[in-house]
Amino acid sequence: MGCQGRDSLGSIFHELQQVVAGSGIEPTCQTCKSLIYAKDDQLPLVDGSTKRREVVWVPIVDLTTPWDEVEQRKFKSIQASMPWFSVHHPSLLDPTAIKYIKEVWLFNKKPLLVVLDPHGKVVNPNAIHMCWIWGNMAFPCTTLTEEALWEGSTWTIELLADSIDQSILNWLYILIDKDGKYICLYGGENLDWIRRFTNRTRVVAEAACIPLEMMYVGKNNPRKKVWKISSVILAEKLSHILPDPTLIWFFWVRLESMWHSKMQHGKTIDNDPIMNEIMTILSFDGSDEGWAVISQGKSEMDKAKGDTILKSLALFDQWKDRIGEVGFVNALTDNHNELLTPQHCDHLIFPCTAENIPETIVCATCKTHMEKFIMYRYCRD
Repeated sequence: MGCQGRDSLGSIFHELQQVVAGSGIEPTCQTCKSLIYAKDDQLPLVDGSTKRREVVWVPIVDLTTPWDEVEQRKFKSIQASMPWFSVHHPSLLDPTAIKYIKEVWLFNKKPLLVVLDPHGKVVNPNAIHMCWIWGNMAFPCTTLTEEALWEGSTWTIELLADSIDQSILNWLYILIDKDGKYICLYGGENLDWIRRFTNRTRVVAEAACIPLEMMYVGKNNPRKKVWKISSVILAEKLSHILPDPTLIWFFWVRLESMWHSKMQHGKTIDNDPIMNEIMTILSFDGSDEGWAVISQGKSEMDKAKGDTILKSLALFDQWKDRIGEVGFVNALTDNHNELLTPQHCDHLIFPCTAENIPETIVCATCKTHMEKFIMYRYCRD
């Protein structure tokens, strides 16, 4: 596993520990040793585990940055915290190995988890995304395992939110009318919209006599503003929030990982319905306005941008009579579709270091090719 940045390394190592715990594999790591440093005078891999595992940290650092005592202490701290093997020191990496990892394994600053079989054959070019999505169900982290997991998946609130917060699991498995509670996940940074949306949603839920719970999931790459909004939501009792900032980060990392995982398997919004849903949520987050998804238990979800869902909620009297026939979520979805107009503007924002970004991306709303822009952004809270 190569990594240049240090962000989230602790979370990654913890997730890997959950994935391969109890595997009982006794690796020789000979393939890794040959790749990293082919000479016979190499120092042994540092073994940070009490049980031998098939995970080796290959720290690829920026050679243009001076390696001083501060960098050394940071490196040793990270190395001491991991339960796996690691290269003794970044300077021992053969330049040819670094070139191979960058050019063949396509490492580009983001953490990368390449899976090798006992013969040194690559069986997954990057399994880190499936680890984020499925946790210990991802083991043994092969491409075939990843395909099988996707084949058994449907787009539900359970897949979207997983076990990010225990409250969501409780709502999913509390049987009310045999289908569980209605769950609404919403995000954005517009506090005025959040107040109007949560208050209006609560009024509509009471009028429709449905048990509804709401959870704020913030925004991708959350900043201080998201934490401030979460505090306001909690103080004003507008809805539930994710209590730890890391959980907001994890929600969006999982969603982006779904996109990357699907891309690795050649999926698009044209041939994969889950990919279409993922793209839609990511495009919602690309704007500064709000958005929401609503589901009953594990059934299909309704989704909409902030202005659209507020309009539908305001027009509740026009579609409430259909609830008895098609259900609350479907009645809400039908109203959204009636409100849609050809005019819309969707954004899909990826960092320049993101992998697997295709040359063309199709809009999840209208299926038209999106224009590509380069954006520089500085946000000060």
